[in-house]
Amino acid sequence: MYFTGIAIAVCTFLVIGIFHPIVIKTEYYFGTRPWWVFALVGVACIVGSICIENTMVSAIVGVIGASSLWGIGELFEQKQRVEKGWFPMNPKRKDQYKSTRQKGHNP
Repeated sequence: MYFTGIAIAVCTFLVIGIFHPIVIKTEYYFGTRPWWVFALVGVACIVGSICIENTMVSAIVGVIGASSLWGIGELFEQKQRVEKGWFPMNPKRKDQYKSTRQKGHNP
């Protein structure tokens, strides 16, 4: 029996699970400004996955790259979720959200 596919699936699940809080914390503390870090990591991992001979390692690095690129969109969507009140807003960055500017809560 071959377990490579199941191992890659489990690793994919874990990588996605790890990226979820990374995106939330990044938006909370830094906003959407670090989107380019996600882009650099994503592109580097995808290029790296092409150069790795081992199938399992190559797949996992590729999944990390794809998750990082997907995280860019999630970072901007997280900002919208914060503006809707679904997630807590960083009080130090209130001026960066539309909802507080429209309501006149600028300091």
